[in-house]
Amino acid sequence: MTAPDTIRTTAERRAPDHVTTATARLELEDGAVFKGRLFGHPISVAGEVVFNTGMVGYPEALTDPSYRGQILVLTYPLVGNYGVPGGCEDRFGLPVGFESDRIQALGLVVSSVAEEYSHHAATRSLAAWLCEQRVPGLAGIDTRALTCHLRERGTMLGRITVEKPVPFHDPNSTDLAAQVTVPDVVTYDPGTNGAPPKTVLVIDCGCKAGIIRSLLARGLRVVRVPYDRYFLNLDFDGVVISNGPGDPQRYPATIRNIERALALGRPMLGICLGHQLLALAAGGDTFKLKFGHRSQNQPCIEQHRTGSHEAPSVGRCVITSQNHGYAVRPHSLPADWRVWFVNANDGTVEGIRHVSRPFIGVQFHPEATPGPNDTAWIFDEFAAAVRS
Repeated sequence: MTAPDTIRTTAERRAPDHVTTATARLELEDGAVFKGRLFGHPISVAGEVVFNTGMVGYPEALTDPSYRGQILVLTYPLVGNYGVPGGCEDRFGLPVGFESDRIQALGLVVSSVAEEYSHHAATRSLAAWLCEQRVPGLAGIDTRALTCHLRERGTMLGRITVEKPVPFHDPNSTDLAAQVTVPDVVTYDPGTNGAPPKTVLVIDCGCKAGIIRSLLARGLRVVRVPYDRYFLNLDFDGVVISNGPGDPQRYPATIRNIERALALGRPMLGICLGHQLLALAAGGDTFKLKFGHRSQNQPCIEQHRTGSHEAPSVGRCVITSQNHGYAVRPHSLPADWRVWFVNANDGTVEGIRHVSRPFIGVQFHPEATPGPNDTAWIFDEFAAAVRS
């Protein structure tokens, strides 16, 4: 009888690589120091330290443009056990298994990194991928203690120091969206037969590939434009404002363009940062959360009926995937806007919608990747509004 270990593929039995015994440390701006073992690329980096409580999804999380400028702490104790996929593209040219074409986080901090991995789609280890992308990783950290520290004192600046330290740096003081947006207009055609598809314009503030796929899957043609580009001279039937990194109030050109688009009355959907930008364009306000929401298990409760038969009834809780550090002030919204969802943990705004026009925004990610698909119907509602 064949021993179980002999039928494992070569990729599943890869030897440990790019994992060293060298030491490095995470230093926080309040003076706290966490020492660990270096893996990935040996380089010092500085940014904002945030934590994610998800159990899986590190390839998607690390490539999420919303993490630009941040050092990501994963609270789940074992990371890397299923390796990293090969990095191919689908027929639209979108990356498969990732949310963008590169790692966006500045660095990664984990409790334990797997030195061997096992997955049919894996081609390399997490450590090898970090090294390839010139991103440092720090293992052997008590991430539960680090997370408690950040929850008590709030998200703060920090740095991974390998040899020589680099100065602390606040990424939210810079134009992060400029680093993750497309350089020019990109068009995706769903390739459907029959009547020409409706066109949705995506304002790319750092758009995840999953958002583009979700729109294409519903037969919509997608025109993706840079975050600060004037777009009202283009032909479109609806607008999606994407996720992205940083403080929404740092993007006045984007907010002005959204204000102009709102005047047209065409369907609009804001996601994550896009939800905050929509609120600002409508006349609302935003603020920075103490430690943000980053996980795949955030409960949100619907407050305002949508009118869609696919939507949950008022009061029903949906589980969502999230990644953000800012939120909308509920009482800042104009009289013709309603709070749509609230977070069941802290009561913060998780969705807004106009009382009569087809304008909606959600703080969470209906495309998931990673996370539950509880709210994928939001794309259905938006697509139906675009077609009508």
